[in-house]
Amino acid sequence: MSVRTVGVIDIGKSNAKFAVVDLETRAEIDVRKRPNIVQSVAPYPHFDIAGLWEFLCDSIAELNRENPLDALSVTTHGACAALVDATGELAMPVLDYEYPGPDKLKAAYDRIRPDFSETFTPRLPAGLNLGAQLYWQSQSYAAEWNRTRWVLPYPQYWGFRLTGAPASEITSLGCHTDLWNFETNLYSSLVLRQGWLEKMPEVRPASDVLGVVEPELAARLGLRPNVPVHVGIHDSNASLLPHLLEHSPPFSVVSTGTWVIVFAPGGDLAALDPARDCLANLDAFGRPVPSARFMGGREYAQLLGDNPPGHVSDAAVARVLDDAIMLLPSVTQGSGPFPNRKARWSRPEALIDSEARFAAISFYLALMTAECLSLTGADGNTVVEGPFASNRLFLEMLGAATGRPVEAMTSSKTGTSIGAALLAHMKRGVAKADTRVALAPSPAMSAYVLKWRQAAAKG
Repeated sequence: MSVRTVGVIDIGKSNAKFAVVDLETRAEIDVRKRPNIVQSVAPYPHFDIAGLWEFLCDSIAELNRENPLDALSVTTHGACAALVDATGELAMPVLDYEYPGPDKLKAAYDRIRPDFSETFTPRLPAGLNLGAQLYWQSQSYAAEWNRTRWVLPYPQYWGFRLTGAPASEITSLGCHTDLWNFETNLYSSLVLRQGWLEKMPEVRPASDVLGVVEPELAARLGLRPNVPVHVGIHDSNASLLPHLLEHSPPFSVVSTGTWVIVFAPGGDLAALDPARDCLANLDAFGRPVPSARFMGGREYAQLLGDNPPGHVSDAAVARVLDDAIMLLPSVTQGSGPFPNRKARWSRPEALIDSEARFAAISFYLALMTAECLSLTGADGNTVVEGPFASNRLFLEMLGAATGRPVEAMTSSKTGTSIGAALLAHMKRGVAKADTRVALAPSPAMSAYVLKWRQAAAKG
């Protein structure tokens, strides 16, 4: 293998990191992290691009000294684009997609956005539809929009900073953006009707070499000459990529982080329900993948904070199951399979002790995930990766709710950084990552699933 050590820029909604990945072992050798800061100042809340760039440059220079990099790759969260002018500078700050500003033009945008059958994009609030962001920016900041030369998906923006080469890429265009036509495999009617096409760069495969690190920057960072930079990939699709190289459909992947994203290769595209946050993603090979999601990691943090119980006794679990102590959807409104529901407990929360509360929350997250899987027509084994893969109660309840085997990732051989690094060596049939199969669910869990679903159906 000519490329072994890959540096990965990995920017999630909550945290940013730079990781060095060994492709032979599919492991992170070293990593640096920092919070992904939102600056709540004019003209609108936006990401701290200058701070991120300084962090990335410092991290690349430091870690390259220990493990000289053969290549660089990028993965970031979706619902984000950088608008750059002809000089390569930002024409506008990079908008935080949670800012509700685009909703001010909701009615006007709803009149011009394409049908779900064209883009497989559900209508989402704030800036979660990238098309809504762009429309709001173009209407609200006309001078800056007119100065914009390129609309760069967020992964490709960081590649642009490294190489000076503009590009777009399919996984970032095909994730609830309204910007891509799944039937024609071209930009959507929204892009054409709004006259945005001239601002859209060439669409290139995620694994393509975008360019090499610009010589002056390479010298500053201590990189060897001509280090290639790959086009980059949307973070959820980065998580999916190792599994696509290992498994044949049908199977499903549950990627857990700020968002819980369900991917169902081989699932049912025609049955997706846009009113329940279902969508189709495009994978790194350009194939549609039925998907659904909810903000599970964010909900977990809101409900449990930084100090969840260190141990949950079997007695506490039995109490939750026997007494049907349930958290019902939805902690986060506006997205997920129950977007218009407000969370409620089946009994006064003040009467629930900390261990039982943790168990009920774990079950809630599993049952929400199972709803997402059902909506995508998922079949076959379910692979869980990320933080929830270490939550035994989540895994067992997910198995009870789906009736299918659940595999938990027990190593770091998948995930966003590993998936992005694999763009430098897209070899199918790579060594299978370590997994463990969740225990078979108990009859009490199966009964709990039925009660939860009946209660959730009543609203």
